[in-house]
This record gives sequence, structure tokens and C-alpha cells, in this order.
Amino acid sequence: MATTVVFTSSMFSASLCKRKQSPISLSRSIVPPEFVFSVSPNQSCKVIKCRSSSSGQESSTELDAKEGVAVYKPKSYEVLVTDATNSLIYALDDGKLRLEIDFPPLPSNVSSYKGSSDEFIDANIQLALAAVRKLQERKGLRSCIVFPDKPEKRRASQFFKAALDSISGVSISSLDDVPSGPVTTFFRSIKNTLDFDFEDENEGRWESNEPPSLFVFINCSTRELSIIEKYLEKFAVSTPALLFNLELDTLRADLGLLGFPTKDLHYRFLSQFIPVFYIRIREYSKVSSCCRIVIFFIFCFILYILLQASLLIWKTVAVAPFIVNYSGALFRQYPGPWQVMLKQADGSYACVAESATRFTLGETKEELLRVLGLQEEQGSSLQFLRRGYKTTTWWEEDVDLELSSAWRN
Repeated sequence: MATTVVFTSSMFSASLCKRKQSPISLSRSIVPPEFVFSVSPNQSCKVIKCRSSSSGQESSTELDAKEGVAVYKPKSYEVLVTDATNSLIYALDDGKLRLEIDFPPLPSNVSSYKGSSDEFIDANIQLALAAVRKLQERKGLRSCIVFPDKPEKRRASQFFKAALDSISGVSISSLDDVPSGPVTTFFRSIKNTLDFDFEDENEGRWESNEPPSLFVFINCSTRELSIIEKYLEKFAVSTPALLFNLELDTLRADLGLLGFPTKDLHYRFLSQFIPVFYIRIREYSKVSSCCRIVIFFIFCFILYILLQASLLIWKTVAVAPFIVNYSGALFRQYPGPWQVMLKQADGSYACVAESATRFTLGETKEELLRVLGLQEEQGSSLQFLRRGYKTTTWWEEDVDLELSSAWRN
């Protein structure tokens, strides 16, 4: 029977904080809140004091933004949007032009974003409008929200008319505004007709004669990423652009497949977008099996290859409860570092490692295993069997092909 084990700060010891040899560079390990630890002079780690946001002594906004957070537990989506907006303002003040914000638009117990789901589409629109309102109130920015096509734009103008009217300087647009050839125009007109895309009373209601200060792209699919590139080349060469909750890691996985843009789109375009606020939640399990099965897997590599896909996220535990479920997240709040966060009993996420550059998904999992004491011995056969031959995605590997490394920084 599967048993979920909840990890709390008291389960950690300072010895776990001394970083083992790792391929991750420019990173440091951190214990959960309320621990202060030191390292010996010959270690590359720094002495770090993790402060709990629940102590009431300092709020998250009062901490040095460049130091990251020790514990992150937003009480509402209002807090999430505020934190994301703060990070966006930092990046805009630093002169960044290509920006990304990505966090779950709905509670984590709901499946991840699906382009055809009205719930996720509407949630993203509401969150984007909230962020745009905060930007206008704090910085006076005129934002243009760009939808995938005219039917989506018209639907949003009908459902969120009052919200759009309440934001000063906001305008809306769609990727259909990009000039196209006669063939594309013909098929687009057919699509619009089938979608009953006829003019209504709101047509042109949220258009501005002044150029926007920021373009915000929402609810776009993989096929539309290349159109975003053309849109920016046409309308926003030197204007900041924000990809809002597009789940780029999910969309990148489709690049290069039949009917989708090529992988080169990531290398030349998507690599330019720096994540200013990023939360990717990951859930794992560590499962036990008897010693005979483990030995059998070690010597029977052919059988292991067939079963590899189902074993990559499973790990052996020789003691009760035999199945350990643990969760974490890859987190970034600009201008702070990239952080690996471990989910605790109260639902908060405690920082266990951080780096100046982005952790790969494989490195994120390894950091969680390390701090929990569940990591296999470095270089052992069992480590290879559990991790497999490939632990990174193609877009995490091909550094030399990237036009920019901004998405990693």
C-alpha cells in the first residue's frame, strides 16, 4: 500500500547541507527554514541562513530580491500575481525585452494546462488582466494583450468586458494581425467563418493610438509560437514582450514533430526569453522491491531497457513504509537565483538548493533526492539503472546551438 510521508524541517540535519560532488556548477545547497549551518573552508558552498516567511519578522517583499526566498507559500493567487508583477518590474527596469512568466493557473491538484480547456484559458486571462492592472497602477505601463486569433480575442472581449474597461491604457490584439500571404489569408478566412467570427459591438473598443509599453501573449499553442516570432518582428522589435503562462517546456517538447515548427525555433527565438517568475511543480515516488528483483535487473540489462520507462521515477526503499511520495518545484523569482524547493507538511516550499543558472529537470530531481538522503552512490550501477542513459531534454542539452542563453539565466 502506498504511504505518503510528509517531510518537515525537523527531519533534516545539518550534515545533509554539505554538498556532495555534483555536476551542477555555480550552485549552493540550503537547508529548510530555521537552520543555520556552516561549511568547512575547502568547500565551495556559502554559509546561508534560511529565514522563514512565517516568522513575521520580515515579509517576502522586504528581503533582498537577489537572495531568493527561503520558504515560499503564497496564500492566494493575488499574492502570486503580485510576486510575478514585482519580478517583471525588476526585469523591465533592468532593460530586459523578452520575458516569461509561468506558474500553475489553477490549483496543483488539477491537471496541467490544456489548450482546449476553457477553465485554463479563462484563468490565464483573469491572471493576465490582474498583472496588467498592477503594472498600470505602479508603472503607468500601457499593455497590449495578444490572443491566438480573432475568435479568442472576441470571446475574451465579451466575457471580460468589465475588467478590460476598468484598466487604463489596455488594448487587445491577436496573432491574426500579422500580415500573411494569400494562401494563409484564404484558410484564415475559412476558419473565422466556421468559428462564426463576425463583427460585434466591441470591435475596436480596446484599440489605442499610442504604442503599447508591453505586449502580453496568452493561451498560445506550439503552432502559434512561430507566429509570435513574426508578430514581434512586425510590431515589437524594441518593445518588451511577455509570454504569460504558455508552459513553454510543454510546448518545446512538440517542436520538431510532424506538423509543428522545427527545433530551430527554440534555438533562435525562445532561448531569448528570460523567466522572471517561474514555478514548475514536480511529484515523485520512491518505491521498494525485493533484493532478488534488484539483482535481477542489474544483470538483465535487456529486460531493464524494456522496463526503463516505468522505472525511471521509482526508487528502492528497504524500510517501511516502502513507498515514499515527495514533491518539489523548480522556482525562480527575478532577480533572485534558480531554486529547487521541497514541499513540506504545511504546503510550503522550502529551498534546498540554488544556482545562478537554471537547473535541468534531472538536476532538480537529484537535488531533492540528495537532501532527502535517498540518492544512490555516485557512479554506482544502481544509480545508472535508476537514472537511465538520458536525464536531460534536447533543449536542455544543445547549448552551442542557442542564439541566446537568457532562458537559462
